[in-house]
Amino acid sequence: MKLDFSTLSLKDRYKIMSRTVIPRPIAWIVTEGEYLNIAPFSYFIPLSSEPPALLVSIGHKKDGSPKDTLKNIEERKKCTICMVDEAHLKQMHFTSKALQESEAEYFDIPTKRIFEAFPPIVQGAPAAFFCSFLQRVELGGKTVPLVLKVERYYVDDRYVKEDYDIELDLIARVGAKYAKLGESIEPPQIP
Repeated sequence: MKLDFSTLSLKDRYKIMSRTVIPRPIAWIVTEGEYLNIAPFSYFIPLSSEPPALLVSIGHKKDGSPKDTLKNIEERKKCTICMVDEAHLKQMHFTSKALQESEAEYFDIPTKRIFEAFPPIVQGAPAAFFCSFLQRVELGGKTVPLVLKVERYYVDDRYVKEDYDIELDLIARVGAKYAKLGESIEPPQIP
């Protein structure tokens, strides 16, 4: 399924974002610059459904220079955020290694272009947000939050139920470990 967020209602955008982005999720951010950069981030969260926006916080390299992801987003104004499932856990973890070359090439990670105007997804990613740069937030610290506007969305058809109900089995960051959501629990009835 391919979706244009400008054609969706606020309710549907909210459902997609809230069912795709779980608490402290781990995701690959794919950017294009000098080379194709694929980097994992666990400091990102849905920020708004109107406009549809995500917030990602990006640090700097040990030498104080901007990480490639930050540099590429600010220069190219585009990124693709790929959600990570258990099948991609090993590759995702490896891409946290600081490199001066493409993680896609170094770790042999296949990619696939879904929308021409945006960086590709990691092939087999269950879902991805295609974003444009909206705003940099200056907090005065070592981390730079970026507000990214969701322009397009992709989800593998096998995860889509009726009426944009999306059920993904994603990897999350819990302290220094990774985790999957366990058994789901129905919410109690409100009296």
